[in-house]
Amino acid sequence: MSFAVLCSGQGGQQSAMFDILAHDADARSSLDAASAAAGIDLTSIARDASFDASRLFENTIAQPLVCAYQAVLWSSLAPRLAPPILFAGYSVGELAAYGCAGSLSISDTIRLARERAAAMTAASGTDDGLVALRGLTRTAVEALCGTHRAAIAIVNGNDHFIIGGSSTALEPLMREAIEKGASAQRLPVSVAAHTPILASASEHFRGVLQSARWCDPSIPVLASIDGGAVRDATTAIDVLARQVSTTIQWAGCMDSAFERGTRVCLELGPGHALARMMRERHPAVEARSVSDFRSLDAVIDWVARVGR
Repeated sequence: MSFAVLCSGQGGQQSAMFDILAHDADARSSLDAASAAAGIDLTSIARDASFDASRLFENTIAQPLVCAYQAVLWSSLAPRLAPPILFAGYSVGELAAYGCAGSLSISDTIRLARERAAAMTAASGTDDGLVALRGLTRTAVEALCGTHRAAIAIVNGNDHFIIGGSSTALEPLMREAIEKGASAQRLPVSVAAHTPILASASEHFRGVLQSARWCDPSIPVLASIDGGAVRDATTAIDVLARQVSTTIQWAGCMDSAFERGTRVCLELGPGHALARMMRERHPAVEARSVSDFRSLDAVIDWVARVGR
């Protein structure tokens, strides 16, 4: 089956996202391990009236939470699906992809996500963040970044970019982009991820990655910085460290997945942005997110049906 799994970045998390696992007996032990590693009772978030849902977007909570969701979800889905031909992950989702590919345990995946978030927060300014721009060419976006001292963080398409920098850079950049006919939206992320601002976080995280217990991935993982297939732990450590402060070429990753034969994509979520982008860029690919379904059985049925 020409089936690939995409692991989302932060931005789509919400308090009820673990509900799809609530009645899955196979997920119970994985949820317990993930809760312990994340420092949050994952199954009670939606029911805890005292939990402030806005905290889900705090960097130090969002990154381990997203990785916990994907790791537990895949641990339940994997035994019931044919093996994918590859994994790919967007931003922190790339770390989760290695956990899903068998390189890291659930606990180690989440622990590394916590360390990654802490390193990125420590290296960031108090007003750093990200902006989504659509409607301008890369040449025009690069010119805007040069004028306003910002940087391209992620390339999602020919006219779709994520820009990182400080608020003093991003606010005038957004105004000028809108004047030029683009759409611009501030994202709920408080670090200038995948830009040179986080160079020190990359180096710190490299050391953390090197101290973890790794196995070579059992299934290739696409490197988000260049779309290449990673098959060994040494390369995985290098690309995960570099991507913290290097532009992510997500459009190139989608192209690489297609060129390697992907015709069915399942996004683990939370959210469905990656599935939507894949459909837009490669209409021949059947792409949906777990977030589109009400049960794991429905997810499994869809993959089996479209993968025939």
